[in-house]
Amino acid sequence: ENKPQGPASYFPSIEQKYGQPIEHWLGLVGNLRPMKHMEMVSWLKEEHGFGHGHANAVVAYVLASSKP
Repeated sequence: ENKPQGPASYFPSIEQKYGQPIEHWLGLVGNLRPMKHMEMVSWLKEEHGFGHGHANAVVAYVLASSKP
């Protein structure tokens, strides 16, 4: 069974709870660079009402995906 692991395992519940496809959230967070990890998490929580776990998952995924 190929269930998503790590931050991606949160994506279905993020889409359901916040009403946008995950690509929307990944794009928003990707545009926040060069903010630090926790600054991005705080932004998602304050501006979009994300819970900490969901915000952390999106930020962690974006930052891991952008490493060379």
